[in-house]
Amino acid sequence: MRLLLVEDDDHVAAALSAILARHGFRVTHARSGEEALQALLPADAPPHVSPYGVILLDLGLPDQDGYEVCGKIRKRTSTPVIMVTARGDVRSRIHGLNMGADDYVVKPYDTGELLARIHAVARRTGPAPEEAGGPGSGNGATAPALVRLGPVSIELPTRRVSVHGKDVQLTRKEFDLLALLAQRPGVVFRREQIISEVWRTSWEGTGRTLEVHVASLRSKLGMPALIETVRGVGYRLVTPAAP
Repeated sequence: MRLLLVEDDDHVAAALSAILARHGFRVTHARSGEEALQALLPADAPPHVSPYGVILLDLGLPDQDGYEVCGKIRKRTSTPVIMVTARGDVRSRIHGLNMGADDYVVKPYDTGELLARIHAVARRTGPAPEEAGGPGSGNGATAPALVRLGPVSIELPTRRVSVHGKDVQLTRKEFDLLALLAQRPGVVFRREQIISEVWRTSWEGTGRTLEVHVASLRSKLGMPALIETVRGVGYRLVTPAAP
């Protein structure tokens, strides 16, 4: 997912950008409100179409107030905005939400919580434009009902999985995990993202559960190499080579 970070402090922006990059985000850094608005909708972009999945917006910008920037963003695009600021009083939060922010995070914040909030607003608003229309997809395209990965077949409507034509019995969470990874074979899903999507909770205390479910899937499918562990990041589904 592409993410626009609007932050005037270069040190803060560099540290946060590095963390976000490690979790799979492609970050564009804007140091002012005007720079953010120019990055949000380039001159050659279609009206109201933003290349970003989420915007992290600081309020203390050098050229204009962050609330004002949020209002301008809302007139141009529906891209979700998370205000990230040291202004923690209730009045400031209410004003930010009334100006069109989708969420409000107070500095200093826990990085895990910020990541969870990014995924939450992204889920509510749907995939970013670049993710919604990949190669071969058109406007309004829906996810396929059947996913084939070599000998593995995943029937999403019936929640049926088979390997070489033989049904494999999976638990509800095992199927949800496999279906999530199968959405984009070869793409690394972060542990935090998987926990958020499949278990609808935060990462804390759930990491071991994820590892157990991955091990169980590998065993039941009889294909240990199908789900690859990306050390320090998460997991991805490896498309089996053609025989």
